[in-house]
Amino acid sequence: MLHVYSWIMARLHREEGQDLIEYAALGGLIAAALAAVLAAGLLTDAVDSLFTNASYCIDFDSGTECLGGI
Repeated sequence: MLHVYSWIMARLHREEGQDLIEYAALGGLIAAALAAVLAAGLLTDAVDSLFTNASYCIDFDSGTECLGGI
């Protein structure tokens, strides 16, 4: 049993291919960051419109009309 354990541990400590995994992880993080920035840029007007229209519906005066479509 000790032989199998030492064989498994030896396989886990190999560094072959480690650079490839690190570059893939780094590429994934960069892609996720770019996607988040792009999504934030595309959704800025929609979110601004949503909050603006919602502010019209929170009314303390009876004269303001709520805009539909929120």
